[in-house]
Amino acid sequence: MAPSIRIGRATGSKAKGFTLVELMIVVSIIGILATIAAPSYQSSLIKARETVLRQDLFTLREVLDHHRADQGKYPSSLEGLVATGYLRALPKDPFTNSSSSWQEMSDSAEGGIFDVYSGSDRIGTNGIPYNKW
Repeated sequence: MAPSIRIGRATGSKAKGFTLVELMIVVSIIGILATIAAPSYQSSLIKARETVLRQDLFTLREVLDHHRADQGKYPSSLEGLVATGYLRALPKDPFTNSSSSWQEMSDSAEGGIFDVYSGSDRIGTNGIPYNKW
């Protein structure tokens, strides 16, 4: 008797892999999750930048006060804090991404800079513009 020849798939075995419909469903689910997560991610970035801004403003104001306590007067510029060794470098404003955009508030009676603000025109999550913090 001659052996039988089978053409096609062997009986009992299944093809491995995903169908096009399954792949489309997975891609759709990933797209929906990404759409939900994107606003949360943006909000987290803004809150992180606000935290950095608060810390930078605190540090700059504290260093201005230290300069006045040590030297008897406020510095004439923020760069003067770096030149005299009170700061290693001026921090970058996290919203303008520049270390030269800080707004300096000077005192006409004493001379020198006694306060500093952000150079950004944006409004914070608390409703107050960053240049008023």
